[in-house]
Amino acid sequence: MEWIQVPKEGFSLREIRKLTNRAVNLSLDVEKAASAILADVRDNGDEAVRRLTKQFDGADLTDFRVTEGEIEEGAAAAGPELMAVLEEAKANIEAYHREQVRKSWLKEFRPGVRLGEQYEPIQRVGVYVPGGRAAYPSTVLMDTVPAVVAGCPSIAMATPPGRDGKVNPNILAAAKVAGVREIYKVGGAQAIAMLAYGTETVEPVFKIAGPGNAFVAMAKRLVYGTVGIDMIAGPSEVCCVADGSANQKWIAADLLSQAEHDPRAAVFLITTDKAFGEAVVSEMEAQMKALPRYEIIKSSVGDYAKAFLCRDAAQCFDVVNKIAPEHLEIELPEPEQYLPLVQNAGAIFLGKYTSEPIGDYMAGPNHTLPTSGTAAFSSPLGVQDFVKHSSVEIYTKDAFRQISKKVQRFALAEGLGAHAHAMEVRDED
Repeated sequence: MEWIQVPKEGFSLREIRKLTNRAVNLSLDVEKAASAILADVRDNGDEAVRRLTKQFDGADLTDFRVTEGEIEEGAAAAGPELMAVLEEAKANIEAYHREQVRKSWLKEFRPGVRLGEQYEPIQRVGVYVPGGRAAYPSTVLMDTVPAVVAGCPSIAMATPPGRDGKVNPNILAAAKVAGVREIYKVGGAQAIAMLAYGTETVEPVFKIAGPGNAFVAMAKRLVYGTVGIDMIAGPSEVCCVADGSANQKWIAADLLSQAEHDPRAAVFLITTDKAFGEAVVSEMEAQMKALPRYEIIKSSVGDYAKAFLCRDAAQCFDVVNKIAPEHLEIELPEPEQYLPLVQNAGAIFLGKYTSEPIGDYMAGPNHTLPTSGTAAFSSPLGVQDFVKHSSVEIYTKDAFRQISKKVQRFALAEGLGAHAHAMEVRDED
């Protein structure tokens, strides 16, 4: 882990971005490859999906929709213990996200003038669940339960198959718990194309949510405009602000928990106590050797781990807000007092017992979070991502008369005579 001494005057945003270097790896080569896949699926439909699935996943499929029988088999293979855990997690996620539901409203702002908003669920959404290095049933719940809570009547899920043409049973178990029945054995950029453009088998969706690799991220970026997307997700990251009052062994374990996701996952420790920080680093080095994903963790920590040594708490949180981390742990005495200092973070974990993996699985808030500094302008996935709203405007006759000449004057100032005419003809009548 590289140590960085924060100067008295602090770092600028530009300097922090250069030091942390977390841009999503969307190169021109990735763009070219993703564009070709999108065009292939758009033009050739099911045939392209089957061919690309065989090419990239090694699965030779005639029918790429998961059957009801396969969903039930997946749930049975997951076993009753995991099913119970998934049910509890789903209940927690659902309860939290129900607090995000917005209601339509209509209010009289001026005599004869009622204005409001009408909220409606997006009528068909697509959810991508990654495979690859690991299967994530938690992502199934996090990305589909908010859509269910929002009231989306149609949800299609895509996830890569194994070479045997089967989907990981734990993913199917989570889908059963979430109530999702339309599932396709398709991964990568071809899955995004399938959802965005539709095929002979698959109806297109209006919005796509869910994380994936660089090709998935690029494909989502390229289809934006044809469909909506939630965000462009990069590798995972965790930032911990802690001092000598924290347990160095626990902090090290929390940092490693995110490093195991991806060789490009980023790990940040921010402290005012270098001796404590060095103890954390020693613990990380000792613990990682015994972890099953050691090679991935080693790459992440070796290339993307940074420790910032600060003068005081204010400087610590200045660094935090410029990093804008996906996950932020605050393990300082009375951690809630520091919450007002946090301006940019995807998810915030307060106190020594609020370990980040709790948020990944069981707490209830969403774990699909903004990465690569985008927490400075975007938010966790939620019900709001699966609804849209329309503005509502109602004027009575008297209210129209009060405003008509002013609207005409405004329209003529912009050179839009037809706008003014639409008002004038009502005045004349």
